[in-house]
Amino acid sequence: MTTVRELTSTSPSFWQDLQALLAWDSVSDDAVFNTVNGILKEVRTRGDAAVVEYTNRFDRMQVSSISELEIPLARLQQALQNLPTEQRAALEQAAQRISAYAEHQKLESWGYTEADGTFLGQQVTCLDRVGLYVPGGKAAYPSSVLMNAIPAKVAGVPELIMVVPTPAGEVNELVLAAAAIAKVDRVFAIGGAQAVAALAYGTETVPAVDKIVGPGNIYVATAKRMVYGTVGIDMIAGPSEILVVCDGKTNPDWIAMDLFSQAEHDEDAQAILVCPDAAFLEQVKVSINKLVATMPRKEIINTSLEGRGALILVQDMQEAVEVANYIAPEHLELSVDNAREVAKHIRHAGAIFMGRYTAEALGDYCAGPNHVLPTSRTARFSSPLGVYDFQKRSSLIDCSAAGAASLGKIASVLARGEGLIAHACSAEYRI
Repeated sequence: MTTVRELTSTSPSFWQDLQALLAWDSVSDDAVFNTVNGILKEVRTRGDAAVVEYTNRFDRMQVSSISELEIPLARLQQALQNLPTEQRAALEQAAQRISAYAEHQKLESWGYTEADGTFLGQQVTCLDRVGLYVPGGKAAYPSSVLMNAIPAKVAGVPELIMVVPTPAGEVNELVLAAAAIAKVDRVFAIGGAQAVAALAYGTETVPAVDKIVGPGNIYVATAKRMVYGTVGIDMIAGPSEILVVCDGKTNPDWIAMDLFSQAEHDEDAQAILVCPDAAFLEQVKVSINKLVATMPRKEIINTSLEGRGALILVQDMQEAVEVANYIAPEHLELSVDNAREVAKHIRHAGAIFMGRYTAEALGDYCAGPNHVLPTSRTARFSSPLGVYDFQKRSSLIDCSAAGAASLGKIASVLARGEGLIAHACSAEYRI
């Protein structure tokens, strides 16, 4: 029997209870912080030698140089060619859809000329080199390879360096095949904080990158947080989340399985259903208990639902939207009538899945939009990974003589007001 927490919006303590339910502390404890800090310092000062030592220790490898850990591009192609036909077709179709969606995201340079001939604008360029972290071993996330690599390539990034741990030499063929499809440029069989350090600082063999993207465990997340500033990062991701808003008219089995789809990620994942129909919530409870026994990962699903899941009864759909905006979920399913209209009132969500037929799982793999999304309520201020994360913007200013004269007078007054006389003189010389 799975017991999921039940909340009612009319309860005096509802918002306080909801806040407590959503709370997630992603801050590393001192032990993790100190371990990662030591690894970063060692890799920064000793380069390849430190990476090899940590790889041998943590991934149960026996190599003497990093060159042994670089996976040749021919090996990626071999993995692709040896895939079962159905798997290869699915990967290629997903890649095509992700790429087509990403093409719409490209930022373009722009500019305009003022009446006096002064030109102002913005120049958009891509990053030079990006690092992609991919979990390895028994974990197989070829979809993450596609979702992180393809937008970078669409942005025009010329060099993409992938790192993927291969504990005890265990290589995942799907991950290598996805790297081939996504046209990754170099792959190293390294992982953990040492891989993040190698990408951030560079070693004799691993080139330093401008940005590191991709998911990892607490050590990887902590390392990414600590190297931020030396390099860019995509985000610090928390556990997976789904919020389903349903009006009570969808098959309750579908809704239960949608909740399972995120709960099965790990014990800390969060699955929440919001509905104004109390009878429907009861039906979903029945479906949960009926279907969970059929799930291979039922223990994880149970732990997730009982620890961080919730069934929330609201007064109406307007209040459901209010609750959804407060939660600011990673994935939001609007399993309601007129879902596109309802979506217009959603201000905070990583990805919005509209209508009764749009399962969140489609977004994880092949719909097209990216599955790298803000978690832990960070959708209030951040967005899905996209092409724009691999592009930079430079401001363009080209003053005509007339423009320099008129702007120089304004700049002079403001600079002298701030006591920055050289600033003022620099502008005044051109008047």
